[in-house]
Amino acid sequence: MRFRMPTMDYAKARETMVEQQVRPWDVLDVRVLDALATLPREAFVNETHRALAYSDLELPIGHGEKMMKPVLEGRALQALEIDAGDRVLEIGSGSGFLAACLGRLAREVVGIERHADLAEAARARLQTQSIANVRIETADAFSWEGDGQFDAICVSGAVSAIPERFLRWLRPGGRLFAVQGVSPVMDAVLVRADVNGTRTQSLFETDLAYLAGAAPAPKFDF
Repeated sequence: MRFRMPTMDYAKARETMVEQQVRPWDVLDVRVLDALATLPREAFVNETHRALAYSDLELPIGHGEKMMKPVLEGRALQALEIDAGDRVLEIGSGSGFLAACLGRLAREVVGIERHADLAEAARARLQTQSIANVRIETADAFSWEGDGQFDAICVSGAVSAIPERFLRWLRPGGRLFAVQGVSPVMDAVLVRADVNGTRTQSLFETDLAYLAGAAPAPKFDF
């Protein structure tokens, strides 16, 4: 008699993730919760980690990179206050899941991902989910020439400090979410582009892997 593994109820796991992980972290925006409750996160996870798609964990996606925890994704989406008419940029698209969530909230999303295989896989997943308003470009954020300005920018990897080039991509009134500082205690922030410059609001403490090229310079003790 062959033992058959039980089939996982992803819909139930998705509901549990929203109600027991994301909502208790003060993510109360109805549109954000709806996106997280309806998008199949397991479809954006490597098959070997699919059973963990709704766990409170960072999941590896290749090249040493990881998907953010669901709670951090929820807080980022809520902080950006995305309107249905917004044009959004995601820096470091990885698996494509957060880009998909942004696509549910915004008019148009441009995602940039430096690894060609990850970018290609993200495009395929988005196409499978019939998400047509998200475009993934294969590019490095520190050499990308840009594609106009955006109402909101989500930086999906940590930076030691927010690069000036990222801020130039914000429209007046635009918002940028990023995690900055030095691991293991980093600061999640929301930057707003006002008429008189930018102002930064500290949101909460967390820890996140750095974007390639965005880690602090190593310190040498003599």
